[in-house]
Amino acid sequence: MKNNFEKKKLYSFDKNYSSTIFFKEPDKYREIEKFSKLSKEIITTGANYSYSPAAFGEGSLSLMLKRFDRILNFDLKKKEITVESGLILSKFLNFLLKNNLWIPQIPGYPFITLGGAVAANSHGKSCGTHGTIRNSIKGILLFHKTNGWLELSEEKNKDIFDLTIGGLGLTGTIVNITFKLSSLEHKQFNTTIDQVTSVKDCIKKLKQEYLEDTFIYSWNRADNIKNFGKGFIFKNTINNKTSKKFRKIIEKRKNNVFHLPFALWNKTTIKVANIMYSILNKIQKNKRNEEIEKVIFPFFGKENYFNFYGKKGFIESQLLVPNEKLNEFIDEFLSFYKSYNPTIALFSIKNMSGTQKYLRFEGDKVCITFDYVNNDLNQKFLSEIDKLCIKYKVLPSIIKDSRINKHTFENCYVQAQEFKDKLKGFDKDRLYKSELSKRLEI
Repeated sequence: MKNNFEKKKLYSFDKNYSSTIFFKEPDKYREIEKFSKLSKEIITTGANYSYSPAAFGEGSLSLMLKRFDRILNFDLKKKEITVESGLILSKFLNFLLKNNLWIPQIPGYPFITLGGAVAANSHGKSCGTHGTIRNSIKGILLFHKTNGWLELSEEKNKDIFDLTIGGLGLTGTIVNITFKLSSLEHKQFNTTIDQVTSVKDCIKKLKQEYLEDTFIYSWNRADNIKNFGKGFIFKNTINNKTSKKFRKIIEKRKNNVFHLPFALWNKTTIKVANIMYSILNKIQKNKRNEEIEKVIFPFFGKENYFNFYGKKGFIESQLLVPNEKLNEFIDEFLSFYKSYNPTIALFSIKNMSGTQKYLRFEGDKVCITFDYVNNDLNQKFLSEIDKLCIKYKVLPSIIKDSRINKHTFENCYVQAQEFKDKLKGFDKDRLYKSELSKRLEI
């Protein structure tokens, strides 16, 4: 039967995994049903911007829903919208913003699909205030190969609703989503910049900034121990004095990147880039006006940052650290840093809010992100950090870090077994699988 499938090679966004996969691109609802019956193992694929291979895997048929990109219903009065899961964020926002509405939990790239964002329980830069996308979801239409079509919400099939949001596509194919919308009349932001001298200084200032409708995050240096944690806090606040008009967000990706066979990022180039970026932010005005696109999609137009890691790609480690364990975790992290001297190109901190459940990367904690050059020394360093995660009950993002193994996962995600048991109860044959789910034995 697989002789009738189309075939292509896919890479995880971090370039740490690749596989030649079989795929189908349905454009009708009945084709989702038909194609789902063609393979023992299946998984739904959106735009494939997940750092970790969560939406494809060897042996699984990928259902690619890029043709399912319509707006099905919009109720301005109720502030609700129903869309198909293949709709990308930029098209979604362009429609909503002209009606002075949006959802604030927007992940940071305009071509991510809404189905992928729901499956990952994504968040944006205002996650300390607005939490994850779960807070804006009213309902989901799901198709499961054996359980059929299911409407999911707090009132209907709540158990499966909870498993599906942040469930990595393992409960079936998310076909459409109904969102609860928030008002946004002004689409420009005031951006202020505040210097920080260390990690602990940065965290202290971030904790003081739990403000409504504020997007706040840091940029910190990690190129050597002397400068570790120095940097800036960026605070984006809605500018209520500007016009209600907005510049349309680009809906089609431009081919403006080049690919290097080797890594351009190393200790020297990272240090030079950090010095230049620090100088740039010091000489700029510490308060400026910015368009919404630049605020919510900071890496758009800067894609070569990722290509500078070369063919071997990079490792992103995103960690949710409990507030009460934060200082101890940072101290031990720095101790290992002194021993290993890892190569870190990006270091950022932000607040996170919410309730952690099942596989969701969520909670009232501090979110710390590191981007590492992919080499043996950094892999060894990260193995030590995995042990710290277990020790201090830190939650590593399995969507971001494709290194994470079953041992680390099960020791950090305390409800992992409950998720697996409930998923098995719903799908006794475990039909929906990806590389990520197989690696972690979900």
